[in-house]
Amino acid sequence: MTYCLGITTSSGLIMAADSRTHAGVDKISSFQKLFDFSVPKERVILMCNSGSLSLTQSVLTIFRRDIKVRAEMNLHAGSTLYDVACYMGNTIRKMHQQDGAWLKQDGIDFSCRFILGGQILGEPPELYLIYNEGNFIQATQATPFFQIGETKYGKPILDRTLSYETPLETAAKCALLSIDSTMKSNLSVGPPIDLVMYEANSFIVRHQLKLAADNPYLVKMSAIWQSALKQASEQMPEIEW
Repeated sequence: MTYCLGITTSSGLIMAADSRTHAGVDKISSFQKLFDFSVPKERVILMCNSGSLSLTQSVLTIFRRDIKVRAEMNLHAGSTLYDVACYMGNTIRKMHQQDGAWLKQDGIDFSCRFILGGQILGEPPELYLIYNEGNFIQATQATPFFQIGETKYGKPILDRTLSYETPLETAAKCALLSIDSTMKSNLSVGPPIDLVMYEANSFIVRHQLKLAADNPYLVKMSAIWQSALKQASEQMPEIEW
């Protein structure tokens, strides 16, 4: 399983992802799920993915190849992030056409989702959720975050704490708390955790972290959050039976 999320605020973007994959209880491994295809001072292109590892790796390989050979359309050629989202959706469709039918014969899951976040010179920062079918939706001020993978455990924190006006540093903490809560409830989501904070209109990624399970900040944050939740529950008004 996987858990990735993207957050858009008035001051920038947050992208975060775990690294755990598994194909059964005895086949657990770690693979990177958050990727940076930025061109400093020109465009910031960040993405994370969930789903079939063979599909997502194939799609990412095509992205890298098209950049290398300077294909007519690639992650560095789109003039808007919408164009980039269209290109990513079309690439997913091509992989389904190439391999989908063969895998379907053996009942193998062949699906994926991507979160795309970034900014291209002359455009505002944007955040997209790209579905397995290649279509996509864009985040808005009313809906400032997207999740993919194991979403249910980390969603309540985001619903209660985030808005489009949330300071970027606070949004980054909310993202880590959301992932921490998911890891607490589902062992198929796990570290290391990749976290990127992008400041709007800077056109360069200055803040990124890879947090292992024993990272001091991650351990401290988890302990403080658990203690705060326990204290809050104890302070609730008495039930009038």
